[in-house]
Amino acid sequence: MTSEELQTFLEKLKERRTALLDEGDFKVEPNRTDATTLPDEDEQPLNEMNQVIASRRNKQRADELAGITRAIRAIHEDPEDFGYCEDCGDEIPIKRLELMPWAQFCVKCKSKQDDGRGYKRSHAGDYLD
Repeated sequence: MTSEELQTFLEKLKERRTALLDEGDFKVEPNRTDATTLPDEDEQPLNEMNQVIASRRNKQRADELAGITRAIRAIHEDPEDFGYCEDCGDEIPIKRLELMPWAQFCVKCKSKQDDGRGYKRSHAGDYLD
């Protein structure tokens, strides 16, 4: 990868990091605002769902920030290794890096990792009788 390409990726990473930090955490609203009142039974499930969604978004945001930090460090410390899959060692396609410059794995290796989580992606046909 050329030094110009590395510089372009470094700028993209820094821009994305700034955007995520400026965005801040998603707010997790409590079910109860004070100890004397019980939450409305119709509102409670909605509040709990909103808490789960906010928590997941905050986790994804933190994971992305960690990946960005790791990629910036890699560009500074080992620029010749940036853009190579950490599993198989093959080059990560430039299109993937343009979309996710913090990507650590090629699509094939990432797919293998995702399949090992014990779930599979659902498809529209899965719900047909």
